[in-house]
Amino acid sequence: MTEPAPAAPQPAAPLTEAEDKQWASFAHFGNIILLIPALIIYLVFKDRGPKVAVEGKEALNWTINVTGAFIILQVLSLILAFTIFLPLIIGILVFALIIVNIIFAILGGVKVNGGGSYRYPVNIRWIK
Repeated sequence: MTEPAPAAPQPAAPLTEAEDKQWASFAHFGNIILLIPALIIYLVFKDRGPKVAVEGKEALNWTINVTGAFIILQVLSLILAFTIFLPLIIGILVFALIIVNIIFAILGGVKVNGGGSYRYPVNIRWIK
Protein backbone atom coordinates (compact mmCIF):
# COMPACT_ATOMS: atom_id res chain seq x y z
CA MET A 1 0.00 0.00 0.00
CA THR A 2 1.35 3.41 -0.89
CA GLU A 3 0.93 6.39 1.32
CA PRO A 4 -0.19 9.69 -0.16
CA ALA A 5 2.55 12.24 -0.70
CA PRO A 6 2.76 14.84 2.04
CA ALA A 7 1.26 18.18 1.15
CA ALA A 8 3.68 20.92 0.22
CA PRO A 9 3.99 23.60 2.87
CA GLN A 10 1.83 26.59 2.16
CA PRO A 11 3.32 30.10 2.20
CA ALA A 12 2.46 32.18 5.21
CA ALA A 13 -0.48 34.53 4.87
CA PRO A 14 0.31 38.15 4.03
CA LEU A 15 0.28 40.58 6.93
CA THR A 16 -2.55 43.03 7.35
CA GLU A 17 -1.64 46.69 7.04
CA ALA A 18 -1.68 47.10 10.84
CA GLU A 19 0.50 44.02 11.38
CA ASP A 20 2.87 45.17 8.64
CA LYS A 21 3.30 48.55 10.33
CA GLN A 22 3.65 46.91 13.75
CA TRP A 23 6.43 44.49 12.73
CA ALA A 24 8.22 47.23 10.79
CA SER A 25 8.29 49.42 13.89
CA PHE A 26 9.42 46.44 16.01
CA ALA A 27 12.40 46.03 13.65
CA HIS A 28 13.53 49.56 14.50
CA PHE A 29 12.79 49.27 18.23
CA GLY A 30 14.67 45.95 18.28
CA ASN A 31 17.86 47.78 17.31
CA ILE A 32 18.12 48.88 20.93
CA ILE A 33 19.45 45.41 21.75
CA LEU A 34 21.47 45.19 18.52
CA LEU A 35 21.50 42.61 15.74
CA ILE A 36 19.19 39.70 16.56
CA PRO A 37 15.66 41.26 16.60
CA ALA A 38 16.05 43.14 13.30
CA LEU A 39 17.58 40.07 11.65
CA ILE A 40 14.79 37.74 12.78
CA ILE A 41 12.01 40.18 11.85
CA TYR A 42 13.54 40.80 8.42
CA LEU A 43 14.04 37.11 7.63
CA VAL A 44 10.63 35.99 8.89
CA PHE A 45 8.39 38.81 7.62
CA LYS A 46 10.11 40.33 4.55
CA ASP A 47 7.98 38.32 2.12
CA ARG A 48 4.75 38.89 4.00
CA GLY A 49 4.52 42.67 4.02
CA PRO A 50 5.95 45.51 1.91
CA LYS A 51 6.59 47.86 4.83
CA VAL A 52 8.42 45.17 6.81
CA ALA A 53 10.57 44.41 3.76
CA VAL A 54 11.69 48.04 3.41
CA GLU A 55 11.90 49.05 7.07
CA GLY A 56 13.31 45.71 8.23
CA LYS A 57 16.11 46.01 5.68
CA GLU A 58 16.86 49.58 6.78
CA ALA A 59 16.89 48.58 10.46
CA LEU A 60 19.05 45.53 9.73
CA ASN A 61 21.58 47.60 7.77
CA TRP A 62 21.81 50.07 10.64
CA THR A 63 22.28 47.41 13.28
CA ILE A 64 24.95 45.65 11.20
CA ASN A 65 26.90 48.92 11.13
CA VAL A 66 26.44 49.58 14.85
CA THR A 67 27.35 46.01 15.81
CA GLY A 68 30.46 46.18 13.61
CA ALA A 69 31.52 49.49 15.15
CA PHE A 70 30.94 48.10 18.64
CA ILE A 71 33.09 45.04 17.92
CA ILE A 72 35.86 47.18 16.43
CA LEU A 73 35.86 49.45 19.48
CA GLN A 74 36.01 46.46 21.82
CA VAL A 75 38.96 44.96 19.93
CA LEU A 76 40.75 48.31 19.99
CA SER A 77 40.08 48.55 23.70
CA LEU A 78 41.72 45.15 24.27
CA ILE A 79 44.70 46.00 22.09
CA LEU A 80 45.25 49.41 23.66
CA ALA A 81 44.41 48.40 27.23
CA PHE A 82 47.87 49.25 28.56
CA THR A 83 48.06 52.80 27.25
CA ILE A 84 47.06 55.70 29.43
CA PHE A 85 44.24 57.67 27.81
CA LEU A 86 43.11 55.60 24.83
CA PRO A 87 40.89 53.14 26.76
CA LEU A 88 39.08 56.13 28.29
CA ILE A 89 38.52 57.64 24.85
CA ILE A 90 37.32 54.30 23.47
CA GLY A 91 34.99 53.92 26.46
CA ILE A 92 33.49 57.33 25.71
CA LEU A 93 33.07 56.34 22.05
CA VAL A 94 31.30 53.10 23.03
CA PHE A 95 28.96 55.05 25.34
CA ALA A 96 28.25 57.57 22.56
CA LEU A 97 27.59 54.75 20.09
CA ILE A 98 25.08 53.15 22.46
CA ILE A 99 23.27 56.46 23.07
CA VAL A 100 23.11 57.28 19.33
CA ASN A 101 21.83 53.78 18.58
CA ILE A 102 19.06 54.06 21.19
CA ILE A 103 18.00 57.51 19.95
CA PHE A 104 17.89 56.48 16.29
CA ALA A 105 16.09 53.21 17.09
CA ILE A 106 13.38 55.05 19.02
CA LEU A 107 13.06 57.72 16.32
CA GLY A 108 12.74 55.04 13.65
CA GLY A 109 10.21 52.99 15.57
CA VAL A 110 8.03 55.99 16.39
CA LYS A 111 8.14 57.33 12.82
CA VAL A 112 7.24 53.95 11.29
CA ASN A 113 4.54 53.32 13.90
CA GLY A 114 3.03 56.67 12.92
CA GLY A 115 2.73 55.47 9.32
CA GLY A 116 5.89 57.02 7.84
CA SER A 117 9.20 55.64 6.73
CA TYR A 118 12.58 56.14 8.41
CA ARG A 119 16.08 56.27 6.94
CA TYR A 120 19.03 56.38 9.30
CA PRO A 121 21.20 59.44 8.63
CA VAL A 122 24.52 57.57 8.40
CA ASN A 123 23.94 54.05 7.17
CA ILE A 124 26.02 51.82 4.91
CA ARG A 125 23.49 49.67 3.12
CA TRP A 126 24.97 46.16 3.15
CA ILE A 127 21.71 44.52 2.12
CA LYS A 128 20.34 45.99 -1.09
